[in-house]
Amino acid sequence: MLTALTRQFRIWLFRPGIERGAITLTQRRIFILPTRKGIGFVFVLLLMLLGDINYNLSLGYALTFLLGTLALLTMLYAFRNMAQLEIRAGRADAVFAGDKAQFVFCFHNGSSLPRYRLNLRGEDGRSIAFDVPAREGVEVKLPVPATRRGWLESGRLTLFTEFPLGLFYAWSYLQFDTRCLVYPKPAAPLPLPASLSPDGAGSSIVAGDEDFFGLRGYVDGDAQQRIAWKALAREQGLQVKQFSAQRGRKLDLDWALLPVMGAERKLGILARWVLDADTQALHYGLRLPGTELPPGRGAGHRAECLRALALFGPDEKKP
Repeated sequence: MLTALTRQFRIWLFRPGIERGAITLTQRRIFILPTRKGIGFVFVLLLMLLGDINYNLSLGYALTFLLGTLALLTMLYAFRNMAQLEIRAGRADAVFAGDKAQFVFCFHNGSSLPRYRLNLRGEDGRSIAFDVPAREGVEVKLPVPATRRGWLESGRLTLFTEFPLGLFYAWSYLQFDTRCLVYPKPAAPLPLPASLSPDGAGSSIVAGDEDFFGLRGYVDGDAQQRIAWKALAREQGLQVKQFSAQRGRKLDLDWALLPVMGAERKLGILARWVLDADTQALHYGLRLPGTELPPGRGAGHRAECLRALALFGPDEKKP
């Protein structure tokens, strides 16, 4: 019974639940405790007070109470350094497993008082320090390691400060409804599966007239309209523009045609093929157990394929 009451009290006091929208730090959200320096400072004040009483030192009393008042003022400044800050979670761009997700948080200071030496700390213990000028806002990016694919939440964050003298530690807990999509870690470069194309020819870049592919040296007989006059003006020599066309109807990136191996290994290979096919501007489709994406190309299609790989369900991870 006592344990349940303690848990409910902690939930009410520290508000660990996920929150949406903007958060304003009010007095109920800010907690203050003395630091080790603060405890040492109080201990010294007590020794000074005992000496003043023992030797009846009038100036000693004045100095002791002056320093005590200074300590109380630093506690007030630590609280005011965080009070009424407005915090909003921004958008976190997708990353690959093994990289660091950058969670963006927007801090807005609507008061005329600048806020100094604020620190935002994640669950892994990493923190970043920043200031917020008066009547302005700043964006803070907190790096969080993305160890595995899927959704990565920002977790419970701690905003704290020891401003101005380090005698008091003021903090507040933050937990936003924000997350980052983590793609599978791409495997080492592999040849694209050209044999998976329906016509058996695969899909590769060949000479054509569709998309700009690069430059090459001029050869007698090349059409004048394909000469790269800008390159010639930059004294890069006489070069000719090359264009590409797609051979084969499409490239199928199919889970079922991969050899027997672990599910994460398969997803890494498919992620590599998606990146390579996108780099080469190929038309490609993706087939997973229970999911099929039609052929396409471009940044949107690439993101859709990588998302499907990132969210591939655990009940579908078959060798």
